[in-house]
Amino acid sequence: MPDRYAVFGNPIGHSKSPLIHAAFARQTGQDIVYEARLAALDGFTQAAITFAVEGGRGANVTVPFKEEAFRLATQLSERAAKAEAVNTLTFKGDEILGDNTDGAGLVRDIRDNLHFEPAGKRILLMGAGGAARGVIQPLLEAKPAALMVVNRTEEKAHLLRDFFNGIKTGGYADLQGRQFDLVINATSSGLSDQLPPLPDTVFSDGALAYDMMYGRETPFMRFAREHGTTVADGLGMLVEQAAEAFFIWRGVRPQTAPVIAQFRAA
Repeated sequence: MPDRYAVFGNPIGHSKSPLIHAAFARQTGQDIVYEARLAALDGFTQAAITFAVEGGRGANVTVPFKEEAFRLATQLSERAAKAEAVNTLTFKGDEILGDNTDGAGLVRDIRDNLHFEPAGKRILLMGAGGAARGVIQPLLEAKPAALMVVNRTEEKAHLLRDFFNGIKTGGYADLQGRQFDLVINATSSGLSDQLPPLPDTVFSDGALAYDMMYGRETPFMRFAREHGTTVADGLGMLVEQAAEAFFIWRGVRPQTAPVIAQFRAA
């Protein structure tokens, strides 16, 4: 019998994770079955435990259950503990191991696929919610010259300094007169077709503008293009964080470039 894995979310019908992991399994010769499972908004914990009891080996977790998965885990990786959110669960007997592969996926996409080296760069991260928290520690480990986190509600950004040493925080007004080499949008502004209130001068020469959303041209991406800045969406991050989870579960790291190309073509 193939080993069973799943992704839990609500909604979940749009998830590309089953297709991504099926591609990884074919590429690496791993005998697995991976499915998407809709969990009730108040039923994630029970759904995950039931899946484990039924023989599930691991699960990915997406919106809105990452914080609940963090509480469900009996052991946490350092990056999951910092993020206070889990997107990858591994079931081993009575233990539930929680990890967060989002930040590793982001950094690997930027560095390996987009060929942009974060080390020594000035990085701006927009947003102070779960998406931002999940990537701060891996970004710091990439050794940037500076990492600044801004949020519409400044106080929420300032709270992050209690968890992450070495970051600067503030509001959008604090960006006046500052330039950044890498600007990352971890907000949900693209869902409502809104543009974060960025100054026109925020991008340095040769900067990269990265939006974690994928599948649409967001106002942030259009804004960056209009200012002559290189733009990337979050599809590569999606595939790379999945590859990190696959490696955690199977001990094999799949090649991501052909999978990213496959989805780009589609």
